[in-house]
Amino acid sequence: MANPPKKSAKSPAKKTTGRPRSAAARSGNPAAAPRATARDWIAGARLRTLSLAVAPVALGTAVAFVTAGYHLALALLCLAVAVLLQVGVNYANDYSDGVRGTDAHRVGPSRLTGSGAAAPRTVLTVALTFFALGALAGLAVTVLSGHYWLLAVGALALVAAWFYTGGRRPYGYAGLGELVAFVFFGLVATVGTTYVQIADAPLDAILAGVIAGLFAAAVMLVNNIRDRGQDARVGKKTLAVRLGDRPARILFALLLVGAYGVLVWFALLYVWAPFVYFTLLISVPAIVIVLFATTAAELVLALKLTSLAALLTGLGLAAAIAF
Repeated sequence: MANPPKKSAKSPAKKTTGRPRSAAARSGNPAAAPRATARDWIAGARLRTLSLAVAPVALGTAVAFVTAGYHLALALLCLAVAVLLQVGVNYANDYSDGVRGTDAHRVGPSRLTGSGAAAPRTVLTVALTFFALGALAGLAVTVLSGHYWLLAVGALALVAAWFYTGGRRPYGYAGLGELVAFVFFGLVATVGTTYVQIADAPLDAILAGVIAGLFAAAVMLVNNIRDRGQDARVGKKTLAVRLGDRPARILFALLLVGAYGVLVWFALLYVWAPFVYFTLLISVPAIVIVLFATTAAELVLALKLTSLAALLTGLGLAAAIAF
């Protein structure tokens, strides 16, 4: 009877590195997802969300202009801070959700890390690079304005950007994402932009920040409504998951209604501000879609419309205030 073949000494057991792997890598098929192209990286930056960075800076600068004049260099640096941090948080979110497995079965656009198109370490490096560039722009704002206490605000913004989905207990997984978006991409960005230029924070800046913040929260909420089912399955308790489907959709409508309600203040003070209500032609369809949508594709359309409405409302109101 033949002896069983001996195991080869040249076949050591495969070692595991313990490093996070993408969904494609976990499937055992490295070719499951092609390597990321330039278009993939641009998509990963989620450019439509940049409206949330541009609008509050435009509003803050407009309020500064009519109150006591503006400072072009500081305004541009504030814009750089907002845009760089927004892109950074988008890549950081891609990385953190990807390594946790949250994006393994997305219903929306695929992500760099979750799809396996880019290595987690690479996505993390890109995110940290944008955070570093944003921090440098913020440092320049601090030095030029002479308000060194702003360094603490900048540090808080970086912490908020990373811990949205990063760290052991990300607040985005606890239903606080919309609140933090309201604070940082509404009040902080708008009032901060005004303050660094004129060393004052008038009521108009605060109310404009409320409008920007409500739109920012609405954009985040509709995104989370789209992903609610998947997020619930993987333990990501966003506000949409915590509230439930119908209450979350109603809250989205209330956020936009609230933004246009605050706009009444500016419509009474500035002759051109009432024309900003024409953006309801975009916002109302977004509300209707969110209230009655049955597919992810419909909610993606609502997300695009809400981002566009946020941008046009911010720029339109800024123009109405300034001119």
